[in-house]
Amino acid sequence: MLEPHGQSVATARRRRAEPAPRPRVSRVLDARLAYARRADRADGLAHFRTRFVGADTDLVYFDGNSLGRPPIAAVEGVERFLREQWGGRLIRGWDESWLRLPLELGDRIGASVIGAKPGQTVVGDSTTVLLYKLMRAAVDGQRRRDPNRVEIVIGDDDFPTDRYLVEGIAAERGARVRWVPVDRSRGLTPELLAAAVGPRTALVVASHVSYRSAYLADAALLSRIAHDAGALVLWDLCHSAGSVPIEADAWGFDLAAGCTYKYLNGGPGSPAFAYVRDDLQPLLRQPIQGWFGSADQFAMGPGYRPEPDIRRFQSGTPPIVGMLAMVSTLEMIEDAGMAAVREKSVALTEFAIDLAEELLAPLGVTLGSPPDPAERGGHVLLHHDAMREVNARLWERDVIGDYRDPGGLRIGLAPLSTSFEEVHRGLTAVQTVLREVLAERAGLG
Repeated sequence: MLEPHGQSVATARRRRAEPAPRPRVSRVLDARLAYARRADRADGLAHFRTRFVGADTDLVYFDGNSLGRPPIAAVEGVERFLREQWGGRLIRGWDESWLRLPLELGDRIGASVIGAKPGQTVVGDSTTVLLYKLMRAAVDGQRRRDPNRVEIVIGDDDFPTDRYLVEGIAAERGARVRWVPVDRSRGLTPELLAAAVGPRTALVVASHVSYRSAYLADAALLSRIAHDAGALVLWDLCHSAGSVPIEADAWGFDLAAGCTYKYLNGGPGSPAFAYVRDDLQPLLRQPIQGWFGSADQFAMGPGYRPEPDIRRFQSGTPPIVGMLAMVSTLEMIEDAGMAAVREKSVALTEFAIDLAEELLAPLGVTLGSPPDPAERGGHVLLHHDAMREVNARLWERDVIGDYRDPGGLRIGLAPLSTSFEEVHRGLTAVQTVLREVLAERAGLG
């Protein structure tokens, strides 16, 4: 018996039983998913993922470079502190560990995260406030040493807070800003910095990892270029601390500041940390003189006399509750080591870029981050003029990325809490949503 088109029933049944050839994209996805699962099984840091709230759900979190997931132990630790320490000890808690906590956490960050010996790092205040203190102290100190040093050098695509602070401090102190035009897919390079510094440079402000492109600066070389010109250098470590190994002492840092709510998982608005090289501490006068930075805090004296060490960079009462959540992540980093964290970070971003090349490049997406992992931090920027709308729709589907003008989707991959399968699931969702948006634009949706 023949079917209308001349095909026997037996042949039709046999053909229905055989799987139809699948599109290439489907085969790519299957291969990449298998790779992701193998990578997760082989991942020496995979067990840390189970320590984070919500990591066992289907939500894809691509924004760990803005706000990290909360560790389960941090939630429990903060609740225990509220009941037992604050609730139980009340004001007596200051007689024990609270006064020491900003310095103790600073030393732990110094040892495990930024490569600094004890006594050079302190936790307290917001990132903006600490950056302001360090910038002002450096500019004033340089002017006292040499009145001709009146310029602050900074890239024109640094994070807005850094640029706004530089503008404000220059206006306050009669200084000038020397803007360095940078490639937005990269950042402040040695060649650009060398051409910008000179005998009038007081301070160079530089980002270790660019917030937009993830460009990873050669911090040791840039510090040396600044020093050769007689300038101090202040490093913004916000997008590198906890993701990229840092050697503040070995690389010749003068000053640095970084936040703790990204890769250190301190929580929304958790206090930042400041690094001041030990030989600079007695020479710099921080501008926000408060009682926690005074030499005899409880003397309540008539005049301000600063502590001789890193404590002079404190101002008011430190936010103790806000410091507690990061302890859990510091313990994980101390256990794993930053070398292992960086190794996984590179593997995650390489996988994301490979997927983007296969799934998104045919749709017009381009890479806005350095392709060389040696020049890239812990996130990836993907460009397309539809990304603002794509990101909004992804949020509705529990795929949480981060949009940055113009047309940039930032894929932030926190090594301790992100899995390879999560990256695969997220980039597949980006492909699906981008196709929908493009179809609607073409009038096909």
